[in-house]
Amino acid sequence: MNVFYSVCLVLVILSMLGLLYRVWKGPSVPDRLVALDAIGVMLISAIALLSILFDTPFFIDAILLIAIMSFIGTVSFSKFIERGEIIERGPNR
Repeated sequence: MNVFYSVCLVLVILSMLGLLYRVWKGPSVPDRLVALDAIGVMLISAIALLSILFDTPFFIDAILLIAIMSFIGTVSFSKFIERGEIIERGPNR
């Protein structure tokens, strides 16, 4: 079973390399944003596979932290693309 997880880990890492190319050469900013979000998902998958391979639950905290940071980053960047600002100022400022 460890061979299966090792092969899956290699495939996830290769997918991340393809996504890094999309981030580097993406034709537009939204394409790069989607690629960065997918890299976050692939990173979570890779850490989960490492957790299974090493038979330890200690990586779960890192997975949760990366998932939260990825979500916040995606929402913030999407809001910046849409409105041009992340934090909205009130009319009095």
